[in-house]
Amino acid sequence: MIWSLIVGAIIGLIAGVITKGGSMGWIANILAGLVGSAVGQALLGSWGPSLAGMALIPSIIGAVIVVAVVSFILSKMRH
Repeated sequence: MIWSLIVGAIIGLIAGVITKGGSMGWIANILAGLVGSAVGQALLGSWGPSLAGMALIPSIIGAVIVVAVVSFILSKMRH
């Protein structure tokens, strides 16, 4: 469980850097990583290296999608 949270936080952090969102905070990084992992593996399958039960490449791609969608929604709500 703890290992999954750590890996989820790292995946979320990587997604934040890729999308130029920077660090969103540990809780947001963990959520983006865990949700992104589920989204990425649902869309792309479980291929590539795996850590803590998460296929890393699909998880990062899914987290990038999640971060981009959340950032878009938040930017529209601010304006």
